[in-house]
Amino acid sequence: MRELEARTGVNRETIRVLFREGLLPEPSRPARNVADYGEDHVRAILAVRKLQLDSRMTLPQIKAAMQGQGGDTQIGAAAFSQLEDLVSTRVGVDKGYLAIDALLDKNPKALVDARALANLGIIELIDGDGGPQISLTDAGLLNIWCRMREAGFDEDHGFPPDILAYYVEGSEYIAANEAKIFLDQVEGRIGQTEAAAMLELALPFMLDFFGILRQKAFLRMIRAKTREGATIDVPRLGGKRRRRTTPGS
Repeated sequence: MRELEARTGVNRETIRVLFREGLLPEPSRPARNVADYGEDHVRAILAVRKLQLDSRMTLPQIKAAMQGQGGDTQIGAAAFSQLEDLVSTRVGVDKGYLAIDALLDKNPKALVDARALANLGIIELIDGDGGPQISLTDAGLLNIWCRMREAGFDEDHGFPPDILAYYVEGSEYIAANEAKIFLDQVEGRIGQTEAAAMLELALPFMLDFFGILRQKAFLRMIRAKTREGATIDVPRLGGKRRRRTTPGS
């Protein structure tokens, strides 16, 4: 326990709370009053601390998110890697998965939507012992679609899950360009460890940056259409972007 405190910077009382909350895997006990902790415990504790500090999540919120029950909590995209770390360390597998059945109480259409999103390549369905399963990150995507349904984006209003297909092409295109630009810029300049640290820090900012840019563009186009009757031209992926000019420029 003393070594675990030193490795994580978290005191033993807090670590014991994490065990009581079921956020950490049980240690091996080779003898009475002896507990052995491993790298899984270090990873899990650091993941909890990162979720608390970076995503401002409480322990009950983290526990609920690990079970695919986000409730009213808005979980940022960058938090899911830490949540998957927690699930995987607790169950002792490389990646944590949730049974679709666990999501049905809050999302009765979870299985139907999961199959539709899997057909689009948005999420991946895994055949488990208890039925279809998905990763925690994919459960987050499924819950977002559930919230969109609640807001009126459903079949009755002309928004079936298939309408999300364009996200796949767009995200693949942007991610490929981001990866290429990043690797081209850092190759030969920094080592792998430093590059990984840069990505860990920058990825949440990249997601937020693109989200704000997309929101600005979306609202600008909606305003142009509703106020001026302008046509919304959809640019071709990879096409040259026209530079916006101001009057007199």
